[in-house]
Amino acid sequence: MLDRLVAAGLLKAGGRQRTDATHVLAAVRTLGRLELVGETLRAALEELAEAAPAWLAPQIEPEWVKRYGRRVEIGKLPGGKAAVTARAEEYGRDGQKILTAAWAACAPPHLRLLPQVEILRQVWVHHYFWDVDGLLRWRDGHALPPASLRFDSPYDTDAHYCVKRDTAWSGYRTHFTETCEEERPELVVHVATTTSTVQDIELTDTIHDELAERQMLPAEHVVDSGYISPARIERAQRVHGITLLGPVTADHSAQAKAGSGFDKAAFTIDWDNKQANCPRGATSVSWTELRMKGNTYLQARFAEADCRTCPDRARCTSSVTGPRSIAMLPRPLHEIQMSNRLDQRTEQWQRRYAIRAGIEATLSQNVRAHGLRRSRYRGLAKTHVQHVLTALACNVTRVSDWISSTTRTRRRTTHFHALCAVAA
Repeated sequence: MLDRLVAAGLLKAGGRQRTDATHVLAAVRTLGRLELVGETLRAALEELAEAAPAWLAPQIEPEWVKRYGRRVEIGKLPGGKAAVTARAEEYGRDGQKILTAAWAACAPPHLRLLPQVEILRQVWVHHYFWDVDGLLRWRDGHALPPASLRFDSPYDTDAHYCVKRDTAWSGYRTHFTETCEEERPELVVHVATTTSTVQDIELTDTIHDELAERQMLPAEHVVDSGYISPARIERAQRVHGITLLGPVTADHSAQAKAGSGFDKAAFTIDWDNKQANCPRGATSVSWTELRMKGNTYLQARFAEADCRTCPDRARCTSSVTGPRSIAMLPRPLHEIQMSNRLDQRTEQWQRRYAIRAGIEATLSQNVRAHGLRRSRYRGLAKTHVQHVLTALACNVTRVSDWISSTTRTRRRTTHFHALCAVAA
C-alpha cells in the first residue's frame, strides 16, 4: 500500500510524522492468581488427555474431575487469605504430581514438549517455591517474578499485565506512526506491536530504523515525552538526520521544584577542565563517572568547606552536613537536555508541537471504528497482523475521503463563519 501511495503522489518521505501508542486487551479472560494456576493445570490435563490418555489415566485422582473437569472460576473464598493459600497449595500439589510424572525416566519424552505442559512448568516456577522442609508453598505476592516474565493466561503467554497511570490491562501495546502534512492526506506509515511491558522509549530507535528500510523517514518526528530522551534526540539526528520533537523530562530535583533554589541549570560546566562552577563562584573538587539505570552520568562534587559556609546553602542542598553534588549526562547529551528544556517553555515551541495532538484522534478513530484496542487473536504475531490490517483500513478510508472531498481546509467552516466572511 505504501509503495502505491508513493507512486500516486499521496505520500512521500521527508515531511512531518507523529507517533503515539495505546493499550490493547488480549483475547483471553482476566484471571486472578488462583484461577490462573487452576486453569493452567486444567489446560495441561486437557492436552495430556488427548495426547497420552493411557499414560494420564493412572495419575488422575478421584477429586480431579470436580476440580478440573470444567474451566476454573473462583469467586470469593470463605476463610480469607488462609483459604486462598490452602486452595493454591492444593492446586500446587496436583500440578507437581503431573510434572514429576512427566519428567520421570519412564515417561514418554514427548510429553515434556507439549506446549501446555511446558506452560504448567513455568507457571509453577512463577507462583510456587520449595521451603526448607521440602514442601511446595504458595509465593507471597511480593515474591513474584516481574510482570514481564509471568503469564496472565495459559492460552496467551505473550499477554502480560501492565499499569500506565490510571489504566491497568493484560495484553499488548500498539504504536501508530502517521504523516501530518497540510497538502497530503494523513496516512499511517508504520505499525509496531509489543507486549504491554515494553516502554514507549524502547520503540523510538526501532521505528526510525524500520522507516529507513522503507525509505519513509521524516524530516521531523513529533512524539510525547514517553518516546524521547537526549540520547534518542542525538541518535535520531546523527543516524537518520531526523529532528525528534517532544518534551524532554523536566528537572525533578527539589531545587527546581522550589523555583527559587539552585537547580542544575544554575551551574556552569567547564567541560575541558572537568569542573562545575556554582552560582556563588565555588568550583567542584571531584569529577567521577557513574552508571545509573543503564545510563552514564558525570558527577561533580563540591568541597565540604565551601558548602558549609555558603550563605545560600539552604537554597542549594537539603543535606545538613554534606556538600552539594550534581549529576550530568555526557556533554553532547547534557547540552541537548538543557537546550530542549529552555525551548519547550517558549510559545513558539508550543505552537510547533501542537500538531502532535492529531495522532490521538487517529488512535481514537481506529479504536471506535476498527476495534483497535481489543485483540481478535491470541499471541503477539497474530495481534500485530490485526494492527497492520487496521492501519490498511484506516488508510483506505482516508485516501477515499481525500479524493472525494472538495474541501482542503483542515477545519470545517461553519455556515455562520462563512456568512461573516462574505459580509466582511
